[in-house]
Amino acid sequence: MAHKAGFVNIIGNPNVGKSTVMNTLVGEKISIITQKMQTTRHRIKGIVNGEDFQIVYSDTPGILKPGYKLQEAMMKFVDIALTDADIILFVTDVIEKPDKNPEYIERIRKSNVPVIILINKIDLSDQNEVTRLFDYWTEVFPGADVFPVSALENFNIEPIFGRILELLPENPPFFGKDELTDRSERFFMEEIIREKILLTYQKEVPYSVEVEVEEFKEKKDIIHIRAVIHVSRDSQKGIIIGKDGKMIKRVGTEARLDAEEFFGKKIFLQLFVKVAKEWRNKDRALKNFGYEAY
Repeated sequence: MAHKAGFVNIIGNPNVGKSTVMNTLVGEKISIITQKMQTTRHRIKGIVNGEDFQIVYSDTPGILKPGYKLQEAMMKFVDIALTDADIILFVTDVIEKPDKNPEYIERIRKSNVPVIILINKIDLSDQNEVTRLFDYWTEVFPGADVFPVSALENFNIEPIFGRILELLPENPPFFGKDELTDRSERFFMEEIIREKILLTYQKEVPYSVEVEVEEFKEKKDIIHIRAVIHVSRDSQKGIIIGKDGKMIKRVGTEARLDAEEFFGKKIFLQLFVKVAKEWRNKDRALKNFGYEAY
């Protein structure tokens, strides 16, 4: 049997559960998940291998109208995902208005790429509403496969995998068969810390933060990590640190525990906070933080 391989790119609006879909399909926690918008900033690949196939899933930032250069860079990742996909997984849910960001829906319709529609979070709805949405999306994307799912509950996910295998083109593998992702260990440590910041702080602060791992030294039984939390304004530095350092200590403890589970080793984690004024609107800072499209 010929080997199949291809890029399955996950696209949709913020908060519809794209990262949960990605993690469920890959079987590992690759993308961070919170209830806040703009949780995913980068394009993150998760790789699923079989003897005669390789599926390269890509999680992308939620579609939005950019308000600053960071968001422009995030939307470039989405634009590239629309052009290099072998299959598009368009994720919507039972909560959002189905006609949100119609220009992207039209671009997907005109892409000449096989499309699979996932109506996520059906555990939060009823049969009549799910049926209505199923009929709506079947009309918007004639010929596309439409799956009502609950990624969080792992409901109706298996048929998606089967349909992807049917649609995959014949190709040799793009990555080594033992690879899970194209991202580095440093990247995942940065994402673990950023997830804890998103869950710990309120309002604008989490969106003004970027995490940079400056040192990642792996020894036999322990990994030594030094990371810097960059903030946009001086006032945010004190918020991140908290009174008597309590807030940053909480973030560090929770990130360390998650990292120990993720890497399977003890972690020694040092966190520092620096001000990188208005980094979200500066080309050089965005480039340094890896927001160049690739």
